Amino acid sequence: MKILVIDGQGGKIGKMIIEGVKSSNISCELTAIGANAVATATMLKAGADNGATGENPVVVLSRTADIIIGPLGIIAADSLLGEITPMMAAAIGQSSAKKLLLPVNLCNNIIVGTNAQPLSKLIDEAVEELSKICCKQ
Repeated sequence: MKILVIDGQGGKIGKMIIEGVKSSNISCELTAIGANAVATATMLKAGADNGATGENPVVVLSRTADIIIGPLGIIAADSLLGEITPMMAAAIGQSSAKKLLLPVNLCNNIIVGTNAQPLSKLIDEAVEELSKICCKQ
């Protein structure tokens, strides 16, 4: 199972996702892709198996990923303070991978019908959903 964790800025959300996946002992290849080098380094320190930075890794690895996890902004061009390029958003959106998107309601992307929850609760729910998906395979 190939899982991409995509994040930008400081990589905090990606770090928390990776730590949650690792502590859940989900059998997978976990690749961190940062929109910048700091985000990538943060996610690698959290235990990602592989890491890369920037637009091209998102485009290339989205083609073969089974699951993509990250904040909602990764599918919106120019989000994460402009770090998500239109090509990155399109590659993620067009990927056949299942997408687990955390509705952090930042960057002018607000999901209605969801209750505001602490980031740690969103991470727990994402890891739980990932576990369900991986157990089906």
